[in-house]
Amino acid sequence: MASSSRPDRPCDACRKRKIRCWVSDSGRDCALCRSHGQQCTFIEAPPKKKRKQIDAASPDEAAVLSVSPATTQKGQPHDYSNFPEASLLRQTLGHQHFRTNSYIGATSSPSRLLLELPAISQLGKYRASVSDGEVRRVGQNGYFLMLPDDQDVINDQLEVLDKIEATISPHGPALVELYFRIVHPSFPILHKDVFLVKYGRSYRELTPACLAAVYMLALNWWSYSVDLAYFVKPDVLGLEQVVPCLMAFDKAAKVSDIQAGLLFLQRPRHDSWRLTAQLVATAEEVGLHRDCTHWQIPDWEKGVRRRLAWALFMQDKWGALVHGRPSHIKADNWEVFPLEQDDFPENVEEDDVEQGSSEVEKGILIFIHLSTLTQILSDVIDELFTVQASKRHDSTVALLQTVKPIQLRLKAWYSNLPSCLELGTTKSRKLSATGQLYLAYLTVEVTLHRAIVESEMKQPLDAGLRRITREAAIMRFKSVVDFLKRLKPEHMQGFWHFASGSCLAIIATFSLVLLATSTEPSESRAIHSQIAEFRWLLNINGPGAGFTKSAVDLLQSNAGFLATYRPQGPPNVIPGHDQGLTDRSADQTRSMTLSNTESQDEADSPIPNTQAFENIAENLQASPSGISFSPNQPWPYDFDDLVSQTCTT
Repeated sequence: MASSSRPDRPCDACRKRKIRCWVSDSGRDCALCRSHGQQCTFIEAPPKKKRKQIDAASPDEAAVLSVSPATTQKGQPHDYSNFPEASLLRQTLGHQHFRTNSYIGATSSPSRLLLELPAISQLGKYRASVSDGEVRRVGQNGYFLMLPDDQDVINDQLEVLDKIEATISPHGPALVELYFRIVHPSFPILHKDVFLVKYGRSYRELTPACLAAVYMLALNWWSYSVDLAYFVKPDVLGLEQVVPCLMAFDKAAKVSDIQAGLLFLQRPRHDSWRLTAQLVATAEEVGLHRDCTHWQIPDWEKGVRRRLAWALFMQDKWGALVHGRPSHIKADNWEVFPLEQDDFPENVEEDDVEQGSSEVEKGILIFIHLSTLTQILSDVIDELFTVQASKRHDSTVALLQTVKPIQLRLKAWYSNLPSCLELGTTKSRKLSATGQLYLAYLTVEVTLHRAIVESEMKQPLDAGLRRITREAAIMRFKSVVDFLKRLKPEHMQGFWHFASGSCLAIIATFSLVLLATSTEPSESRAIHSQIAEFRWLLNINGPGAGFTKSAVDLLQSNAGFLATYRPQGPPNVIPGHDQGLTDRSADQTRSMTLSNTESQDEADSPIPNTQAFENIAENLQASPSGISFSPNQPWPYDFDDLVSQTCTT
């Protein structure tokens, strides 16, 4: 409730943004003003026109009718199609409360051809199609069947909403504020103002799944709210118990349920891959896979659809990697344009100044670049790990040729990262989500090298080429260790994408593969040393970041295997390097490599490519041992690019 010394109306900032003015019992300033480091002001005069009842109020009026969350908790949902032109919610496609929209595909009924007849082809018009339903055309090939939800379903949802709010009350507004401070900046799948407008009138205007998901994620950062830190944290189990019914397969398809599902998936779940499949099917049901650029829907909704589509794309592709399953989303049925800054309504001016917040502008860039990295990952999966791809690679040389263009794209991606995303660039008392971006990048690199190392064991390479590929692979693992060393508490306490824990487990598996395939004692000792340091870094960071647990557990379960490689004394090698190779001069290395190459060429090829192998050896000597994690630094690895150029069949 508002303080007694405070005017019983919204402050100027909230009135201007047309959102609810939240004030806790612990202070005079509302949540918005506190987040911007300013005091609430009441200079602007209140509206002169007589206030109407909430049921009939316009969104502008409804946003300022109440200051206290309690007064609108049981408010009734509105019909958004009747809102004034200025409303954010007018004429939306996927945000109509208690209305379901279903995309009409090329082979659906009714036929698109019939829908395009002149009588019903005006853009944005609704026409009766089936009993109790309407057809809405939003653009070319953009037809949707609009159906009202069953009243019994509506009543059930309202009952569940009340239970969710009762579980969290009176901390709901503070948790919403916490969510938009920490999670939303780097995972912007909601529209902040739209959510706040709805929530400001009544939590009943949200879907149960979306409300529960926001609360559940925000609970992870409970202690980061000055308003919540002194209260007993609600038991999240009460919310988790309702998740299965919230995401039931027989539910009507809604955009908000896709948003909720993605938020649920950012928490550890045993059924994450099945839920991902459900979300992909739901997204196809509401047309998220189609380009909406020219649709007649609000611009902000176009941005939400693109952000949500790419978030689902990332969920599907990273899920396919970590679970070892075929991806659900295929390129032939995906026409969503790449993300741009205009797809994000927030800007740097909306940075929350309260300590423990995430940076808005940096979060947007992380989301955009993670989406482009995921497109590369998608090609890695398609080119290396599908059933058909495995049949195409009849030799390790063929695999290297496939890897070459992917490696070049990774090089370009890394080089194009803006300098503001440098790992070491953190602000005082601000959380940073850049760690998840670099971990994702390293995981794609490691995945490429794991494929090469495992293939080489089945289809051996020439000794010189094998040495080069293993050196590159070991250095990739060392880069992960260097990365973990550079992480700060600001990184560890920030938001990490759902796959982050599995990425560390994939890297741990890669380290075991390197150790198991090593044939030289000095190399084995170096790898074992790096694994020990990797595990140590995971352990010391684990208490502050639960996502490290899966990798720690994996290494613990292989303790017996690791013990067989444990050196008897301190290793005399630099971790990640073969000391014998390091001690040799460049000329000696070149001579050795060329000798190996000539042997292979005499056996397999009439024309030896000696100059190319000279370039490989020179590059191997000149390349750094670790990654800088600074995008403005030169790309540190060209091994695979050079190797693949020499591997002609």
